[in-house]
Amino acid sequence: MHIWIRTEVRDFEKRVGIVPRDVKTLVSEGFKVTIEESNNRAIAIKHYREAGAEIAASNTWQKAPNDTIIFGLKELPEDVKTLRHRHIMFGHAFKGQLGSKLLLDRFQKGGGSLYDLEYLLNKNGTRIAAFGYWAGFAGAAVAIKVWLHQQINDFPGPNKIKVYPGRNELVEELRLAFLNKMVLKKSKPKVIIIGALGRVGSGATELAKNLELEITSWDIPETKNGGPFPQILEHDIFINCILARPGVPIFVQKSDIRNSQKLSVISDVSCDPDSPYNPIPIYKHATSFSDPVIRTSHGETYLDVTAIDNLPSMLPVESSEDFSNQLLPTLLELKKIDKGPWNKAKEIYLQHI
Repeated sequence: MHIWIRTEVRDFEKRVGIVPRDVKTLVSEGFKVTIEESNNRAIAIKHYREAGAEIAASNTWQKAPNDTIIFGLKELPEDVKTLRHRHIMFGHAFKGQLGSKLLLDRFQKGGGSLYDLEYLLNKNGTRIAAFGYWAGFAGAAVAIKVWLHQQINDFPGPNKIKVYPGRNELVEELRLAFLNKMVLKKSKPKVIIIGALGRVGSGATELAKNLELEITSWDIPETKNGGPFPQILEHDIFINCILARPGVPIFVQKSDIRNSQKLSVISDVSCDPDSPYNPIPIYKHATSFSDPVIRTSHGETYLDVTAIDNLPSMLPVESSEDFSNQLLPTLLELKKIDKGPWNKAKEIYLQHI
């Protein structure tokens, strides 16, 4: 069984789904592991070499033998028109997302298969491995950065979001930012987190607690009867940790933006602007590390939205180590790829094909 860890092509994507420690375990269990060189990856290639992986040039996975399993996290290069390998990745292709049909067509033409990490599930239907905690942690941090920027500037910002070596550095930077003279004149922001009991919500809650912010925690009981939810507008920051899916109510809509609102920042961690079930239908596209904020306004009132769909890349080492640790036991089952969760993931792919 040969696993080929490919280079990520997206800007600011510094994560990797399998870390050196777990490569060493795979190799000891008889797997062959190849990893491509990358100038962007947060973990140095030398650690993979020491763990027993073979090293390949960047973006050479297309030349791998047909029975190789190609492993990555985010999107594939667009210039590869047909996909003949088995790919493990987050495909974002099964809920009608932008570009999903094109991706499935590329697999169908090449005869390959997609094992979508989002649909790699335990027997109880929960995801085996997820970046959710770190998405929530980073999503809350970005929301606070946007709020802090609002306190001392008239224009939306910050201009970009940087990558951090660890959570401690990020939290310390935010603590120092609250000591700015102009920020000290204001009350600390009130935060509402919807989906607070899930993985994403727990990460967002942890970040807010680290900064000693006042938190309102909502989950299914508070939202099950549907909106509108005027209570959201009474907070400074709203962090959405609920996936867009049938039955999810609208949390904030354009008509809610008015001169009397307190709400000035939304961090949509789930980030599904293309979905017909988007609970925050006030923006049309995701934001990014290099362009993190969309400003919507009504009269003199503005509301800044941030919706970055690869938030865990803000803390790439910690999020990669956590994800790889969750995934390893199931990776070891790849020798029985036609059984268990891998087989069910392929069945979901075949249904959509």
